[in-house]
Amino acid sequence: MKLALIGNCAYQALIDDRARVRWLCWPRFDSSFVFGNLLDEEKGGIFSVEPAAPPSQIQQEYLANTNILRTVFRTGEDLFEVLDFAPRFAQYERFYKPTMLIRRIRPLAGGPVVRVRCRPVYDYGRLQLEPTMASNHIYWKPPGSELRLTTNVPLTFVLEERPFLLEADAYLVLTWGRPLEAPLEETCDKFLRRTRRYWETWVRHGVVPDRFQRPVIRSALALKLHQYEDTGAITAATTTSLPEYPGSGRNWDYRFCWLRDACFTLGALRRIGQFEEMERFVTYLLNIAEQSPERLQPVYGISGESRLDERILDHLAGYEGNRPVRIGNDAYRQLQNDVYGEMIAALAPLFLDVRFQDLASTHSTSLLERLLARIEQTMEVPDSGPWEKRGPSRIHTFSLLMHWTGACAAARIGERCGNRRLAEWGRRLGARARDLIEKRCWRPDRGHYADSVETDDADAALLMMVNLGYLDPSHPHAETHVRALGERLRADHHLLYRYLQDDGLGETKASFTVCGFWYAEALARLGRVDEAEEVFRKLCGHANHVGLLSEDIDPETGRLWGNFPQAYSHVGLINAAFAISPVAGPIV
Repeated sequence: MKLALIGNCAYQALIDDRARVRWLCWPRFDSSFVFGNLLDEEKGGIFSVEPAAPPSQIQQEYLANTNILRTVFRTGEDLFEVLDFAPRFAQYERFYKPTMLIRRIRPLAGGPVVRVRCRPVYDYGRLQLEPTMASNHIYWKPPGSELRLTTNVPLTFVLEERPFLLEADAYLVLTWGRPLEAPLEETCDKFLRRTRRYWETWVRHGVVPDRFQRPVIRSALALKLHQYEDTGAITAATTTSLPEYPGSGRNWDYRFCWLRDACFTLGALRRIGQFEEMERFVTYLLNIAEQSPERLQPVYGISGESRLDERILDHLAGYEGNRPVRIGNDAYRQLQNDVYGEMIAALAPLFLDVRFQDLASTHSTSLLERLLARIEQTMEVPDSGPWEKRGPSRIHTFSLLMHWTGACAAARIGERCGNRRLAEWGRRLGARARDLIEKRCWRPDRGHYADSVETDDADAALLMMVNLGYLDPSHPHAETHVRALGERLRADHHLLYRYLQDDGLGETKASFTVCGFWYAEALARLGRVDEAEEVFRKLCGHANHVGLLSEDIDPETGRLWGNFPQAYSHVGLINAAFAISPVAGPIV
């Protein structure tokens, strides 16, 4: 997947290594695509900048420590670059983040001849929009809004897709809704400077490990773009319906907020010293908790929508011909009881970190107690487990692990805040969860904890028993558990399957990227640092040309599959990097 992610926490776009916008949903993460030829070459529209003659060389990279993308084309002696970015910077005590894509085309050598093509669509390709030329722009009319391309390129050349000699910087500004009404060149250059400064400052104010700094920074920048800042929701991935494996039919819409994924994303961002994302997510969580007083769903829409009914878009060909294309996700219907412990973990810094205690409102305290009550109520209630299998409900070990995690966090909060009742309640529930895990989930004949109280199967999510501190490295089960899971689930030396048993959806063929990082992290926490580093480096070797990872990796070809980029994969990379190479102390 030679795709690069840009965005500004209001929208995301994927641009391929030929400077084609392959994915852009407006005005929100979960809206219809405006450009979506990732899922259908004919119906997905096009927005490309390309040399008139076939290029002899193309290079693509991010400007260091930013989400600004640079693509350089060479054709013989002719050379030009395309800079793509979504404006984001501080303005009037808030962040300016318009639904605006800026593309700057700059000649670098010779006399490059360039062609621009811009054909947006809407309603997932059902609406082929008609362009209208105005005095200095072209506009299209999707339902309820306006798309406008403001440019200093002759409009006729754009409409007719006619090649032109690039003699000076050319600017293409595509907007949804409010157009750019300011001096074109001056405004674009100013937005570029301010956006670059914003990302460089955001990175500089974070924490990085002693080694592996570049992959950690790129992962952090990708995670940042998965928060829909308006509401605080954190999405699982940018795309929908990129299959886990060719022909598998496992094509899901990941443009929603899985509470579990969001919790671990926040943990990774806190690890690198970024906290504003947590503050925004807590607001999102408080809002969905108010509308869901009885139970939390595993996944919600980015506005907090509770219904995410799946629909199949039969008119789209699918990624490389892989159908179906789905929008919506029926996982919202499932029962996944681990979410209560994860949400306590997400809230915990409000109570345990003095820098955020002013944010611990009456609402968050009440929610904390409601979450702990739900842990007590659901401790032995069967659920679907973390992998959303379509089989029978069981009491899953991972859910018990997260019950333990949340209960222990609540106990710490009670101790810190002088709330004896909360502390004792948390300790009691933590002990109960541990007792269930030890008595009903450990399989001495297999050397690992099983995926549920009534089955014997291996589950890669249980590598988190070490990573979350449930199993201390000195625990007699710790190393045998990690080794046994690694052996049973290994697809390759460094690639692991999530599980091997039938999940009601067919055979599992692709390895799950984050599982390999969980394994590397667990090895490092057991003191097997050299082995962990070898696994980590091989996994990082699967990242694409700009350092991004998808959900799945084909163990036979090493090719990336699944939705892209996958937040969970980059969370795993960050956590494993810090486990292998902690933050360096001061030199003096």
